[in-house]
Amino acid sequence: MDEKQLIWNETGRKKVFDCNVFSVWESYCNPPEGSGNFGVKDGKPHAFTVLDARDWVMVIPVIDNPDGKKFVMVWQWRHGSKSLSLEFPGGVFEPGEIPEEAAARELREETGYSPKKIVKLGEFNPNPAIMSNKIHFFLAEGLVGDGRQSLDDDEYVDVALIDTNEVLQGIGKEPYIHALMGTALALYRVPRVNV
Repeated sequence: MDEKQLIWNETGRKKVFDCNVFSVWESYCNPPEGSGNFGVKDGKPHAFTVLDARDWVMVIPVIDNPDGKKFVMVWQWRHGSKSLSLEFPGGVFEPGEIPEEAAARELREETGYSPKKIVKLGEFNPNPAIMSNKIHFFLAEGLVGDGRQSLDDDEYVDVALIDTNEVLQGIGKEPYIHALMGTALALYRVPRVNV
């Protein structure tokens, strides 16, 4: 494959909207050098919409109870879907934060637990068609804490311990509707060596 026939060249960009969660940019791009290989193309520059946001983190916290493994999860209201969602803790990186720090901080703030062991499972782009950021996934084990949350002013989060099998079997149905939960669970199920 010749990559040149697929790569667009950004020649400029303009911010069209800014908020505390993301910025919206108009990205001006010239078509790929080898675009003629795909039939008749106009060859003209195009404008694309790009959402710029800080990286996110999602943590899969696991507790071994006498009655089996449990995930530490959080109930939250999601404004986009206008519904409650039961999901793994997570959030946005603070400026200058490295992924492991963001994972441990979000877990502690939302649930009151800190991990003795935290392992990165992978990272993805949530929607590469329009988003520039990444989401980093972590497994957290050996949890200790007092259950005291440290939430932002606009966060209302209830903590729940949920049997791992219930979550694995319920993903894709209410209340497990957060799409990134599916990615997290896929990573959780991948066999790990020395984790």
